[in-house]
Amino acid sequence: QVQLAESGGGLVQPGGTLRLSCGVSSIFFGYTTMAWYRQAPGRQRELVASVSSGGITSYANFVKGRFTISRDNAKNALYLQMHSLEPEDTAIYFCNAPNTMLPWGQGTQVTVST
Repeated sequence: QVQLAESGGGLVQPGGTLRLSCGVSSIFFGYTTMAWYRQAPGRQRELVASVSSGGITSYANFVKGRFTISRDNAKNALYLQMHSLEPEDTAIYFCNAPNTMLPWGQGTQVTVST
């Protein structure tokens, strides 16, 4: 069974930066679009950013210019570089393959607060 393992979250002050990582245990990683999602308390899970197998990226309006998604197919790894973090970015962040929707991992908590 394919497993997703997110890491890199933490507590950061407004305006700070974090880099999230996602490891994927699948030989098909390099052939599929991958994405980051987030779920804030009391809210539905939402798409943050995606990157195709060929490296084409797409972002939700609320993170454009602040977040950068990237992937390393040789390492089966997905990344999310986050800058200028805001309290509204506080959420659990998850990775997944939107065209397949694998079983969700545990996610990684990002808290933006003073």
